[in-house]
Amino acid sequence: QVHLVESGGGEVQPGGSLRLSCGASDTVFNLNAVAWYRWAPGKEGRELLATITTDGRASYADSLRGRFFISRDDAKNAVYLHIEALTPEDTGVYYCNADRELGIVTMYPNGGSWGQGIQVTVSS
Repeated sequence: QVHLVESGGGEVQPGGSLRLSCGASDTVFNLNAVAWYRWAPGKEGRELLATITTDGRASYADSLRGRFFISRDDAKNAVYLHIEALTPEDTGVYYCNADRELGIVTMYPNGGSWGQGIQVTVSS
């Protein structure tokens, strides 16, 4: 298990952008595939938003329409989620999830490592 900490959330106006960060204290974080999930109010379970492999290949949920961008900086033990053109429907708690197996982080629920989650609120 890897200890993960999300940061960068908060309240944003519609149309704005933000970058979420997922930091890990484990120096072998570069061996982990990482995913970002979102739990939205009134919805059951967490929605898979994006994944990134150990060699940097990114994949996104079809519904995101090119507004979400995942990246990683292994030198900093960090994975980022940049979100553009935010709408109120993006409001929710965003979670970072990591495991050495990509197949693990693409399923929910899963036994990989999870951060505590960070709130993003899109409101005018």
